[in-house]
Amino acid sequence: MSQAYIVQAIRTAGGRRNGKLAGWHPADMAGEVLNALVDRSGIDPNAIEDVILGCVSQVGEQSWHVGRNAVLASKLPERVPAVTIDRQCGSSQQALHFAAQAVMSGTQDVIIAAGVESMTRVPIGSPSALAQSAGIGTGPWSKRIQDRFHVKEFSQFSGAQMLAEKYGFSRERLDEFALGSHQRAARATRAGAFASEILPLKIEGGEHTADEGIRYDATRESIGAVKLLKEGGVLTAANASQVCDGAAGLLVMNERGLRDHGLEPLARIHQMSVTGGDPVIMLEEPIGATQLALKKSGLSIRDIDLYECNEAFASVPLAWLKGVDADPERLNVNGGAIALGHPLGATGAKLMTTLVNALRARRGKYGLQTMCEGGGLANVTIIEAL
Repeated sequence: MSQAYIVQAIRTAGGRRNGKLAGWHPADMAGEVLNALVDRSGIDPNAIEDVILGCVSQVGEQSWHVGRNAVLASKLPERVPAVTIDRQCGSSQQALHFAAQAVMSGTQDVIIAAGVESMTRVPIGSPSALAQSAGIGTGPWSKRIQDRFHVKEFSQFSGAQMLAEKYGFSRERLDEFALGSHQRAARATRAGAFASEILPLKIEGGEHTADEGIRYDATRESIGAVKLLKEGGVLTAANASQVCDGAAGLLVMNERGLRDHGLEPLARIHQMSVTGGDPVIMLEEPIGATQLALKKSGLSIRDIDLYECNEAFASVPLAWLKGVDADPERLNVNGGAIALGHPLGATGAKLMTTLVNALRARRGKYGLQTMCEGGGLANVTIIEAL
């Protein structure tokens, strides 16, 4: 069987809600990422055999097959097909898995895996909220599902609170982690760590080249002053991921693709896993998924040089660290979604772009990425830097 390689990886800088990327239609933003992958690799656009694009809220400007619309908004020829997928927050990480599986099988040799989400123009929850406001259906969870799990709805906020309670995390511990995310992201930005991975996008008055959500002046006091989301809980907007606009993409090839186009890879896909677990606590599944991925790969957590565990809420990476006995110094070393934003369907490709670059910059060998996802799902990808 062939191997799967990441040849190029790129992302936009994150935009805050109603911020610098608010003027970008998501199809155009994703199209710019596709263009950049082609331009930076120097590959003939006609060589792209498929585009697999993740997107969560597929309604409005992200409806009518936003993956195909991204191709139509790019310089890729119209003969290049596309598919839009939804594995919730792991959508573009799953896009990478599907792309890798295709080139490993040999059915295709050159694929783009990407993701996009404009949370300004298509707010989270829009598909369900808009349908219900129009009188279309009663919601995503049938009575059979509600009866089975003894809930009226599945809530990521409830899951994050349950996770904090299960692992014994206080408000102060979550805030401490959140502060660290901003501090790491600020250091990385000032040091130019993101410079090569960020695609500048034209905006009014110039270009958007730096993640907009980083709070360079964050302190324990400022984070601690943010009100609780629920009285008696530990969650706040400051210790959860930021609403974000953004897109990211990865050019994926097998050996034949590399040979035919004379390209050198950045990393090799070493292992891919996806698992399902408790949909009520929901956000704990990265622990079990990581344990499975490590077992299948023959590696231990100590063999992994860097980890990216998405900071949907601070309780998620903190629980993951405890659950897999990982080294906190190797986790999200350039900051995470609390500081940099979580553009839902784009986050998987965004984190992989950062992981590939950080691993190579530190001359590490193995990197691991995992993501909690709606419905109690989790993807894990282990890469080897080349």
